[in-house]
Amino acid sequence: MTLYPKLIIEALATVTYAGTKKNLIDSEMLADTPAVSAPQKEGEPWRVKVVLVFQRNTDPFLKSTVKAAEAAIKYHCGQDVEVTIETEFKTQPRPEAGQLLPEVKNIIAVSSGKGGVGKSTVSANLAIALARLGYKVGLLDCDIFGPSMPKMFNVEDERPYAVKKDGRDLICPIEQYGIKMLSIGFFVSPTTATLWRGGMATSALKQLIADADWGELDYFILDTPPGTSDIHLTLLQTLPITGAVIVSTPQQVALADARKGIDMYRNEKVNVPILGLIENMAWFTPAELPENRYYIFGREGCKQLAEEMNVPLLAQIPLVQSICDSGDNGTPPALNSDTATGLAFINLAQAVVTVTNRRNREKPKTEIVGMKA
Repeated sequence: MTLYPKLIIEALATVTYAGTKKNLIDSEMLADTPAVSAPQKEGEPWRVKVVLVFQRNTDPFLKSTVKAAEAAIKYHCGQDVEVTIETEFKTQPRPEAGQLLPEVKNIIAVSSGKGGVGKSTVSANLAIALARLGYKVGLLDCDIFGPSMPKMFNVEDERPYAVKKDGRDLICPIEQYGIKMLSIGFFVSPTTATLWRGGMATSALKQLIADADWGELDYFILDTPPGTSDIHLTLLQTLPITGAVIVSTPQQVALADARKGIDMYRNEKVNVPILGLIENMAWFTPAELPENRYYIFGREGCKQLAEEMNVPLLAQIPLVQSICDSGDNGTPPALNSDTATGLAFINLAQAVVTVTNRRNREKPKTEIVGMKA
């Protein structure tokens, strides 16, 4: 019996790859001409070496395809043939959790125990204010079921594209107002509900983190969904979060939920430092009476909670019509520091920089949460 590379190729042409419904040759999965080695002495087998190329190392058909290819070669060329099949990948494997975003200096989670307290508004304006202070900033909309950042940044019609980097296909974030930003809102219909189970949502979130070209950032802002959920645990298990800021309104029902958010990060298995609290909608100021303050949600409740929890109160943001209007128009007020609200967000950004620098001096780097936590 004499073997030739052509015989090996013909054998591989009988194997169908489930991913394309075509055979291995037509699917262009053969990396090079098969290597065939004749026996060196009597009694030794012929040896065949084949290299197959898959898209990624997580290909669900990888093992079955390799077994089928080996069986086909033996069937066509003899059961005594010694077959070696190696695999290569077009896309390099994703870095492990804890090794992601090596060029990102600080990861800040913006959280709230309760929905409707303006957390996304704070996240968007904090990111813009940090960029206006000269920092390189990224913003990830982590609310898979209620993404709002595309509208707040006036980029609802934008669609991210893929770039090739270090052997991997990466999503290129949308850039607006000096911010690199990603949101599931770029990939789903804005008028259709996202009916996903928890596993699908967390998988999508991991992809936005790990499979995106975030590059070098001074601050990476995570706009988390309200409450304590799978999304939060996924973030804690994926990224070493530098610190969290908690957003709340002054009324007691919101403060009760804010306490739960603080407790989540302070849990001994999590141990993410609380950088401070932000009191949003601290008072209402009508446009026609800019000097007046009406405490419609209560007065200084978040300030009192900050004192109780022994954390800084980073800012008190007033409730004014312009904040709502500018968010709906896709022009957040932090873009204009000449206004009272714009200046409030610039001051917030400066406070976040101060507490983050202090945290980095005084505390060790945060460790990701173990999978069993």
